[in-house]
Amino acid sequence: MDPFEIAATPVSVQEWNSASEIQLEADASDLPAVQVTWRDAIEFCNERSRQAGLTPAYSFQVNPTPEVARPRAWAPQHRPAPDDWHVEWDQQADGYRLPTEAEWQVACRADSAGPRYGDLDEIGWYEANSGGRLRPVGQKQPNAWGLFDMLGGVWEWCWDLYDPDVYGPYRVIRGGGWADPRWSCRVGVRRKTSPGAALDDLGLRLVRTTDSAGRFVT
Repeated sequence: MDPFEIAATPVSVQEWNSASEIQLEADASDLPAVQVTWRDAIEFCNERSRQAGLTPAYSFQVNPTPEVARPRAWAPQHRPAPDDWHVEWDQQADGYRLPTEAEWQVACRADSAGPRYGDLDEIGWYEANSGGRLRPVGQKQPNAWGLFDMLGGVWEWCWDLYDPDVYGPYRVIRGGGWADPRWSCRVGVRRKTSPGAALDDLGLRLVRTTDSAGRFVT
């Protein structure tokens, strides 16, 4: 695995609104940015890179997809809808990007062992302590590398496809969210969702490739 830097917290509403044409409305600017699709996240990474004078990590094109007759009944997930986005990742670019699943797991664990890097009530917001709502970033205890909210708070988009042969364009999400039960907020839990999904417990965390090992960006 190449050296990488990872943000200390998920992207906040304030950070998102400073770089994206898609303006988020929220009760507070320090809440995590949610209701953003994987595609929105890709465009945000590129814009943040341009703002910082870095080379954008992604290039993409939108291709027309053939019209598919609307099914009369529920469509099983092993028949995913065709994806009209084609995204390329320039792995030599120094710009901001989404973590790979492997990078996310290494950063979350931070050399710890076991299902979590600490007591969940102390390190993350989840069903039992969130009060049923989104909470500001960086309020719980960080892991050993100084990274906040790696478990609980919001699920985080990763770069990786979940299983393209079965689920087509579905992307990996990691970390658990504010509405999830305790068992769902563990280092090893992985889920999937459509790259076009925008959910109230799904956000992102920035990463960038570096020439020397780093812990986080500020």
